[in-house]
Amino acid sequence: MGENQTMVTQVILLGFLVGRRIQMLLFGLFSLFYILTLLGNGVILGLICLDSRLHTPMYFFLSHLAIVDIAYACSTVPQMLVNLLNPAKPISFTGCLTQTFLFMSFAHTECLLLVVMSYDRYVAICHPLRYSVIMSWRVCTILAVTSWACGSLLALVHVVLILRLPFCGPHEINHFFCEILSVLKLACADTWLNKAVIFAASVFILVGPPCLVLVSYSRILLAILRIQAGEGRRKAFSTCSSHLCVVGLFFGNAIVMYMAPKSRHPEEQQKVLFLFYSFFNPMLNPLIYSLRNAEVKGALRRALCNGCHSHLGQRVNLQPQ
Repeated sequence: MGENQTMVTQVILLGFLVGRRIQMLLFGLFSLFYILTLLGNGVILGLICLDSRLHTPMYFFLSHLAIVDIAYACSTVPQMLVNLLNPAKPISFTGCLTQTFLFMSFAHTECLLLVVMSYDRYVAICHPLRYSVIMSWRVCTILAVTSWACGSLLALVHVVLILRLPFCGPHEINHFFCEILSVLKLACADTWLNKAVIFAASVFILVGPPCLVLVSYSRILLAILRIQAGEGRRKAFSTCSSHLCVVGLFFGNAIVMYMAPKSRHPEEQQKVLFLFYSFFNPMLNPLIYSLRNAEVKGALRRALCNGCHSHLGQRVNLQPQ
């Protein structure tokens, strides 16, 4: 290491390299998306907690997905909004690695949760008589805890491998958050082991889970086609198509980012793809599940009606006798 090199203690996230007016426009647009993401997932989470009809394994896992989506947005978006207002403001290297760990933890956890949700739908449609036995609350809790634990452990492996590297510059990351491949560019040592582990983890988390989902849904499709009742077939298709939309959006973007040839996707295009994880996926998931799910819409109507009745009751009680 040369004498003119200094260890990296702070980094600057370059974000989106556009003019000041465009930055202000993006700040307003991304702030709106951020609020919609928190509101949408918060409403889904609140409905599942408050409505006893949604206290089923399917909505138990959906509540965890909503928590992951909220956490996704909170781990990347606030820093990005700060950078749009003050592009030259640095963040500590420790804070940068913390953001890397959180983002990867939530990404891995969502991968595993989507697989668990597909298994839940498989059991519900292909083995309806044994559903309550197979998907007991004990099993659901174990599956959810395992998803969170495995997601965090995989992210911890990446961060530990990063900590063994010396970082001596540059001090700028051409991204809007501390994405792991961008962080590795700051290292002044060979990062082949890190990249090999990232590729192996990508194969494990981005090839295995989608294959399991496809196997589950191929069997689900065969079971749905054997359903005689039109209403039952329609309900099964509605629930499964919602989940497949979420799976397609999530895994499609991830495979393009981490497994496609990098020469075809410059850094600016990579930033746009990562916006799907920070904004569009977390924002669209509640819409997909609520707009295509009669039970969620019914729970929302009941919550609104109860709110209206409670408000009217308070007004009547406040009127003078």
